[in-house]
Amino acid sequence: MEEYVGELWHKLVTRVADKQHAEAAVSLDEISKTAAIFFRALGGDAGLNLSAAPATRHGARRRWMQRLATSGERVELSWRDGETLRLPERIGLFSERSLNRDLYLWLVALSAADVDDNLPWIVRNQAATQITLERFPGLAPRYYHLVEALLPLRPAPANLPTTEAAQESAIRQALQKPGSIRELPPSKTPFHPVALWTHPTPPVSAASNAVTNNDAPEREQSDNTKTEKSRRKHSAERTDMPDGKDGFLMMFRAESLFSWTEYINVNRPQDEEDDIESAALAAEDMDSMTVARDGETSVAKLRFDLDLPPAGEDDTPLGEGIPLPEWDYKKQVMQPDYCRLQEFVSPQAQPCELPPQLRRTARRLRSQFQALAPTRTWLKGQQDGEEIDLDAWVRQEADLLSGAHVDSRGMYRAQVNQQRDLACLLLADLSLSTDAYASDHARVIDVIRDSLFLFSEALSATGDRFAMYGFSSLKRGNVRFNRLKSFDERYDSLARGRIQAIKTGYYTRMGAAIRQSSALLAAQPQRQRLLLLLTDGKPNDLDRYEGRYGIEDTRKALHEARQQGLRPFCVTIDSEANEYLPHLFGVGGYAVIRKPEDLPNELPLLYAQMTR
Repeated sequence: MEEYVGELWHKLVTRVADKQHAEAAVSLDEISKTAAIFFRALGGDAGLNLSAAPATRHGARRRWMQRLATSGERVELSWRDGETLRLPERIGLFSERSLNRDLYLWLVALSAADVDDNLPWIVRNQAATQITLERFPGLAPRYYHLVEALLPLRPAPANLPTTEAAQESAIRQALQKPGSIRELPPSKTPFHPVALWTHPTPPVSAASNAVTNNDAPEREQSDNTKTEKSRRKHSAERTDMPDGKDGFLMMFRAESLFSWTEYINVNRPQDEEDDIESAALAAEDMDSMTVARDGETSVAKLRFDLDLPPAGEDDTPLGEGIPLPEWDYKKQVMQPDYCRLQEFVSPQAQPCELPPQLRRTARRLRSQFQALAPTRTWLKGQQDGEEIDLDAWVRQEADLLSGAHVDSRGMYRAQVNQQRDLACLLLADLSLSTDAYASDHARVIDVIRDSLFLFSEALSATGDRFAMYGFSSLKRGNVRFNRLKSFDERYDSLARGRIQAIKTGYYTRMGAAIRQSSALLAAQPQRQRLLLLLTDGKPNDLDRYEGRYGIEDTRKALHEARQQGLRPFCVTIDSEANEYLPHLFGVGGYAVIRKPEDLPNELPLLYAQMTR
């Protein structure tokens, strides 16, 4: 009974203290696409990702009811850094849904303004507001409407102590007349958060503290169950794993252990059970997270041994390696000879036939793609040709009988060869993430293998010139480029054996692999040249090739490919691809396969649509 009454009391107090309007709230998921387009349209950095901001403690004075309900301690404010634009995960500040939506759009517009980050917080936000309203006068009515609705929700200066009242008055004046306040009056108590402005002291991103010299391979979750994913990102820091030598209990006798604390039998589900939901709820309540690499799980040790075979068991290298440049987007410079790409061929590959489970589909694809093979066809309406164009002759006679003007040109048919002047290079991602399961019965690498088989069968029926390579990487000095079929090789049992022998590698240094593929494809004489990238995720590697650095290098490599007259196109099974592929390949430059198991059938059909 006591617990029941306590729960009722907690719900009542929390409901009274909470001034958010849930019925009018707008979530980031609802407006994310609009916000991304709006941000780029206003001149914002196209390379920034869109993410939810973590809730941070503000320390400002709270109402008595909020203190009683222990609510209102944290707030979600927007800010941006070099890689991400962070917005509140949900806005329900106003009772009108349109105002909450306008607040999202205003925060996006404010973030697109280019302002010196070293300016004081209140000056910086006023300057961003002025720049935004000057560049886009149409936003002024919405902004002042938001200010008018926000001021009654803020604490009244008359009800605050002197120093806090001075701060609040300055903030109100800055909101109503941007540029009129040069500094914020001092006060021991922090000011109340301003929903229309950016975060005064954004949390430090975990990326800035990331450890880049750890050689542990990436770990992918192999569970293929679909769970709802939160957009909220937590502030985090990296630290070294405790060695356990300097624990709380140093010198003690076992019989005196209970003198330190009283023993309580506590159920610890995270130690013994796979309680993902409980862990997720606990993580949502944390202000910040501390991350350390322990490298102690048996899975990681096994993966390390499998992925680093001895030289005698590794693929055969071809040549001494190829030095390649890499783009540093922070310095805006191309670093020459920064990476080394090594081409490999599998010595374990044995000639083989097409797997039995794919033969029926391969026969169907070959019959469909044979229609794209070079054929002889008749062209009508020619001035010269081998035969008279009977349709044109009948039309001419009808025009003569009716007295209409007669055009005697184009009265012949000519037979010509319809050639497909096309070359294609398929580049397959063989990173460690492809070891995850795409379905209950097949891993991603198995789906990729079947896709390569059927793709080759389809293209061999058209007679198009094509090549296939796989890639993975382990830092910039070891970019592995696996040759499955070169342009000069036939698609035969040996090529099928190389496809059958593909295995997962390491990481995904995509820029270097694209540059080498572009060089091979640009050397082909065909008029149309297609660079087809098959992947399951975004570029990443251990040595800072992560986040925006890897994406910008990949984007630069794709830009170089287009300058060489190539047409890059990406086929991916990554469910989050829409967040970064438009920046890399542009609209219409990629396709997302929602069900990975459909990739083998979809890949040849996509190729047919692109090359008609």
